[in-house]
Amino acid sequence: MATLTAHEVTNAINQSLLQGGSRWVVGTISAFMPGLWVLTVLFHLARPYVFRTLKKLSLRFGADVWWLAYVLMRDGVVLLTLALSTIFLFPNLLITVPVPLTAPLAALLLFASLYVKLLYDADEDFQAYRLQTVLLAVGVALYMVPQIFGVEATSQSSLAGVVTFLTSTSNTAWVGPIVAIALIGYGVIGVLIFYQVVIAGRRFGERRDRVGTVAPITR
Repeated sequence: MATLTAHEVTNAINQSLLQGGSRWVVGTISAFMPGLWVLTVLFHLARPYVFRTLKKLSLRFGADVWWLAYVLMRDGVVLLTLALSTIFLFPNLLITVPVPLTAPLAALLLFASLYVKLLYDADEDFQAYRLQTVLLAVGVALYMVPQIFGVEATSQSSLAGVVTFLTSTSNTAWVGPIVAIALIGYGVIGVLIFYQVVIAGRRFGERRDRVGTVAPITR
């Protein structure tokens, strides 16, 4: 039986710690993502309720605090969900850790909804709000359905085929194409943002008014 040197033992321990740590991080993020997705959708759909409550507030300071608190929580949850979703763009992690197969596509749709929010004022433009709602609804479905009927249904023998198809570790043939589509989508949206800010030189949400136009002064 061959004996291992101290250097080989150290490398084996370090490799095990790295692999175990990465699996723990990805598994923890995957477990938190359903709650973050639900909060994202709930805060988005709460917009009409917030507006109705805003009209009932007679004190201007109270209305400002109410609106700012809502916007900070809503946009903060969206950014946090998007930041954590980027971990699903690494195919090696998806092959080694069981996560929803379509999690990269859900992250792409969340990024697309954020782009709509940046490009238009979804709080004033109902069409932009509707488009953002559709993107978020499809995104949460792409994450929650594989999470519930795939990752969390391994003990259900009647769903064995569904579990095998919707879990990333058991359907590795689909991981590469799905991640590639998500990366291409990220790249396209990134180029659009670059064009919007750098080339076109127009700030997000800015109205396209004529330059130099001055409103007449009424007395």
